[in-house]
Amino acid sequence: MEFKISQIGTIWSPYNTKQDCPIQGVADPAGKGRVEVFPEYEAALETIETFSHLYLFYIFDRAGEIILSRPTFLDDAPHGVFASRHPCRPNGIGLSIVRLDRREKNMLHVSQIDILNKTPLIDIKPYIPKFDFRPDAGNGWAESKSIGEKPPNRE
Repeated sequence: MEFKISQIGTIWSPYNTKQDCPIQGVADPAGKGRVEVFPEYEAALETIETFSHLYLFYIFDRAGEIILSRPTFLDDAPHGVFASRHPCRPNGIGLSIVRLDRREKNMLHVSQIDILNKTPLIDIKPYIPKFDFRPDAGNGWAESKSIGEKPPNRE
């Protein structure tokens, strides 16, 4: 089966390299960015400003070699790529939660961003705590890990 996914916009951030980019958006709450939705999709943003946070789906267009089990940004031990958030995946689809600060037509101003500058956007969905929050969710192998700075010499 073949799927076609089209770019619907571009994500703009202050992070031009993987080394500059925080591991997760909550690690740099002040990190600001913009999500430009192509004008032909602007109508799809109607009432998006009623939400405080958004899921951004995007393409890891600069991810690198796909290795199915590897050390992660948080751990020297290898983990399967499906048990991590590593960008080098069989289908390079990224997912981040950002805070929506404001909307100006087809431009969303966001914070808590952890995405490289000029990343292709493929979808947006609202983060809805009453549906998305799972109080009994476990952190797996990441339970004891900190989301502070990346260890030196990591991708």
